[in-house]
Amino acid sequence: MEKDKVKIGIIGAGRIGKIHADNLLRNPHAEIVGISDLFAGAELESWAERRGIAVVTTDSSKLIAMPEVDAVLICSSTDTHVPLIEQAARAGKHIFCEKPVSMDLQQTQAAVTAVQKAGVKLQIGFNRRFDHNFRRIREHVQTGTIGEPHIIRITSRDPSPPSAEYIRVSGGIFMDMMIHDFDMARYLTGSEVKEVYALGNVLIHPVFAEHGDVDTAIVTLSFENGAVGVIDNSRQAVYGYDQRVEVFGSLGSAAAANDHPNTAEISTSAGLMRDKPLHFFLERYNEAYVQETALFIESILKDTPVMVSGYDAIQAERIALAARKSLQQGRPVKLSEVPGMASGSQTAAESPREGSEENDVRIHHQT
Repeated sequence: MEKDKVKIGIIGAGRIGKIHADNLLRNPHAEIVGISDLFAGAELESWAERRGIAVVTTDSSKLIAMPEVDAVLICSSTDTHVPLIEQAARAGKHIFCEKPVSMDLQQTQAAVTAVQKAGVKLQIGFNRRFDHNFRRIREHVQTGTIGEPHIIRITSRDPSPPSAEYIRVSGGIFMDMMIHDFDMARYLTGSEVKEVYALGNVLIHPVFAEHGDVDTAIVTLSFENGAVGVIDNSRQAVYGYDQRVEVFGSLGSAAAANDHPNTAEISTSAGLMRDKPLHFFLERYNEAYVQETALFIESILKDTPVMVSGYDAIQAERIALAARKSLQQGRPVKLSEVPGMASGSQTAAESPREGSEENDVRIHHQT
C-alpha cells in the first residue's frame, strides 16, 4: 500500500518553526513526531502537549536518529543549517531548510552535495514562490501571455528595522532580505542572472553602519535572456509591508500590488482612503507558508522534484555575494566572478527548470 503520511521532526522552535508546525498539524498527510530546540523547557513542552506532539528535546541529533522520522524541517539559526543538513542526509531523511542555507557558498555547496549523495530531497524556504499573486505572474510569463520578458521590477520594504542583535548576525541586507527577491527574479523571468550592480546607503539608522551594512539598497540585474531588472529594498516603510512585482514583456505586462486587509476604498471631500498594506510577512505570506510545506510533503509522497532546490539556494547566494561585492567596489559584478556552480550545471543539484516547472503544473491543478 502506498504511504499516505510523512512523519516530521522540526528543529528549531522559534517563530517560524512554530508557524510551520501549526500549518503541518492541519495537513492530513503530515504527522509531527517531535520538535527540538536548544532552549526547550516547560513552555515549549506545554506548547507541544497542546498540539499532541509527543517528543520535545534539546538534542536535534535525537530527533534525526528516530527511525520513524521521514523528514526534518530545519528552522534553527543559519549557522546550524549546514551541519544539520549533512547529518539529516546521512540519516536518510528528507530535508526542508529555511533560507539561506549558509553565509558561505562553499559550505552551502557541501551541504547540497551531501544531499545528492544521500539521494534525499532538499527544499529551501523561499516561501514567496508559493504566494498566490506571484505564482499567477509566473504562470503568465511561462504561457507567453506577456511575450518575452523585457523588464522585471521588484519592490520589497519592511515596515520597521530589525533589532541590533539581529542585524549583527543577519549577513547583511543582500543575504538576509534581498535574497528572497533574487530568487523571485530568477523564478519569474525563467532566466539566470548574468550581472548585478548594487547601490546602497544608511538612511534609517546608524546601527546598520556599525555592522557594515546598509538599510536602503537598489540592485540592477542583467539576465542571460537579455531582460533587465531592478530590485529596491528598504528596512523601513512607515506605511507597512510593501511587496510589489511587475514583469513587462513584448506583449504586455503582469503585475502584483500589495495585499490589504480589505479592498474597501473611502472617497470623501478630504480625499481617497484605504487601509495600509498587511503589516508584516506573517500576514502577507501566511498562505504561502502553508503551501510550501504542503508541496514539500507532496513531493515526498509522490517522489516528484521539490519546488525550490539546492541549486536555487546556491544561485540566490551567488547573486547576493555579487551584490555585496558590487556595493563594496562600486562597479557591476558578473556572476562568473563568484565561484560556484555555473549556469545550467547539474553537478550540485537539479536545475530550476527540471524541478520548478513540473511542480508548477501540480500547483495550478490544485488551485
